[in-house]
Amino acid sequence: MDTQHLQAFLAVADTQSFSRAADQLFLTQPAVSKRIAMLEQQLDTRLFDRIGRRIALTEAGELLLPQARDILLSVEDSRRALANLSGQVGGRLTMATSHHIGLHRLPPILKAYTQQHPEVNLDLRFVDSELAYQGVLNGRYELAVVTLAPHPVEQLSVSEHWRDRMCFVSAHDHPLASQLSRRPRPLALNTLCEHPSVLPGAQTFTRSLIEERFAAQGLALSVSMSTNYLETLKMMCSVGLGWSLLPEKMVDKDLVELPVDTPPFYRPLGYLTHGNRTLSNAARKMIEALEEGR
Repeated sequence: MDTQHLQAFLAVADTQSFSRAADQLFLTQPAVSKRIAMLEQQLDTRLFDRIGRRIALTEAGELLLPQARDILLSVEDSRRALANLSGQVGGRLTMATSHHIGLHRLPPILKAYTQQHPEVNLDLRFVDSELAYQGVLNGRYELAVVTLAPHPVEQLSVSEHWRDRMCFVSAHDHPLASQLSRRPRPLALNTLCEHPSVLPGAQTFTRSLIEERFAAQGLALSVSMSTNYLETLKMMCSVGLGWSLLPEKMVDKDLVELPVDTPPFYRPLGYLTHGNRTLSNAARKMIEALEEGR
């Protein structure tokens, strides 16, 4: 089997679209269709059902999918291992990061890295931390710098790099802020539950940390709105749509930090790689840059 045919197969399976797969591979849609047709001819079986505009894997396609991933990852591991022998630091480094870390933590590290290693083609992808985990697992990203999962994930090598102190915040004219001005003492967690909040999405690692803290005291949050973008949460909180929990670095004159009767709240940030795969020299140097910037 030609690896280019397998790449086209994976792209179509992941995007569920021939046109989106073509964009991902920088090919025309007919070229992608031809590669899929040739692979189906080689295997003497149909890999996709085409129902109107919808694309779905056949039983044979489902069977081939994990095998195709393993084949391409083995090829990529071999390529990296051979390239590493030269000692040169170059080629493509596909790296994922969250929007918040990419905007507030990485810029000085990336600037120093690109100056020291101009031969590296840095392919930086901004994705949610949860998707970055999956992307490292399936080989889409060689390295990810994101919010770390609350629990270990088998096959991944994870290193905590920073700790974000998270602050309870509200608008200046929010009832909780007014309560503090009248009675300047820490709020109880159950008091927060009496007011709507604006928080990260329900499936995010940060949200799960927040919910675990409240659930430990038998409390349920009242969430009026959610988004995965912390800058958007800050805006919604600052205009009075609800209290929130944000990284300390984001608290400014538009927000009031609410003292709450609970231990300090931190979320771990760091980097992760696949524990069973060969890292390129470019990825190793990026990890060195991260460690130097700790």
